[in-house]
Amino acid sequence: MSTVKMPVPDYEKIFVWDCYMKQLDVEYKQSFEEGKDIEALKPLFDAAIALPNDEKKKKLADLLYEYVLHAPQREDYPYDEPSEADAISALSDGFKADLKMPDEDVLADKVKGAWFGRICGCLLGKPVEGIMEEDMTKILKRTGNYPMTRYIDKEEIDEKVGEGLGWDIKACAYPRDFGRMPPDDDTNYMLLGYRILQWFGRDFTPEQVAHAWVSAQVKNAYCTAERVAYLNFVNGFKPPFTATYQNPYREWIGAQIRGDFYGYVCPCDPKTAANMAFRDASISHIKNGIYGEMFISAMIAAAFGSDDVETVIRTGLSEVPKTSRIYEAVTRIIDRFHGDVSEEDCFADIHARWDERNGHDWTHTVSNAEIVAASLLYGKKDYGRSVGRAVMTGLDTDCNGATVGSILGLMLGFEALPKSFTDRVCDTLESNVAGLMRVSISDMAKKTLKMINH
Repeated sequence: MSTVKMPVPDYEKIFVWDCYMKQLDVEYKQSFEEGKDIEALKPLFDAAIALPNDEKKKKLADLLYEYVLHAPQREDYPYDEPSEADAISALSDGFKADLKMPDEDVLADKVKGAWFGRICGCLLGKPVEGIMEEDMTKILKRTGNYPMTRYIDKEEIDEKVGEGLGWDIKACAYPRDFGRMPPDDDTNYMLLGYRILQWFGRDFTPEQVAHAWVSAQVKNAYCTAERVAYLNFVNGFKPPFTATYQNPYREWIGAQIRGDFYGYVCPCDPKTAANMAFRDASISHIKNGIYGEMFISAMIAAAFGSDDVETVIRTGLSEVPKTSRIYEAVTRIIDRFHGDVSEEDCFADIHARWDERNGHDWTHTVSNAEIVAASLLYGKKDYGRSVGRAVMTGLDTDCNGATVGSILGLMLGFEALPKSFTDRVCDTLESNVAGLMRVSISDMAKKTLKMINH
């Protein structure tokens, strides 16, 4: 009588974002930063990480997940970081800005500026997403674009520019006549935000966000925490457990890049924008991962009614716990800016504290929120200088260029944005979102304005 072996997957062929046991190093670092008392587990994590990717390692990874899920907080942990809406609100610093609603013509210009500002900032950073700062600096200096204030063009990349780099900038840069913004997760989420409100209205639920994700895009359009949450949706988990089940990326930048549209439809109403952002973020993130989206959405809502960068940043901070790591980090950036710390020293300090060669540091919400805040402050409301600073600093270049561009594009309005940036995309955005795979940016701005007014 023959025996039938149980089939098992070929784990080596499963992509890293889809396979929890391949990211145990991230899980340990994430859990430790959350304040979990897990130092005694470090030798076991290290041993598991060294094992081949097979069924035995999967079982061990599942066991480690159970341990960290139930691990107590360290007694000396200095932060209080809830993931529930009421608890987050209770820890606000109480800052209130005097925001003045713009008239209809200015409002329309600001919404259009936000769309173009975000898209152009994303396009600026897209060719260098993943680059190390040393290579970035070489490329910019060799092309006469240091400090960065314009696109890197394929036409300017010759052998001298590319010599000795660990990055193929010739293959990544776009030609001047490319004529559109190609698909990118940062800009896909603008359209997903529109879809969510179009389908479900302003009172959408986290479950409806999950439904929109599965309906509008295939799995491979999502990254890191979003990819894990997506797989959790289709495997039967519901929010908020979709954010926590074997999701080591739960405080990474993914939610922070999703909240712009909620700010766009809530002019001068940062609290409502932050609440929408919470409902969106909670399906894939916890703690600072959630706060990042609330922070950005509230800043954007505030930028409709204030032309002061610091007021906008502090309004964003008022929607997150004053006892959190992101609040502490961004406040430190503001304090250093007022303490006459030079732009160069500020960004050097960010790099000294966050390791660009470590994926967790490179893609974390807090590290990139620092870059966004510092780029806005030191950029002094100059669009090219601000998005250039956000990109040339490295880490998540397209995300930070997009976020800074969104906030500043809204604050300045479309007519004030440099044509050298906006003309390049030829009013065309491509995406992975079903039914919106090629759209007019101007038309999307008009549709956004209608959602504000109705």
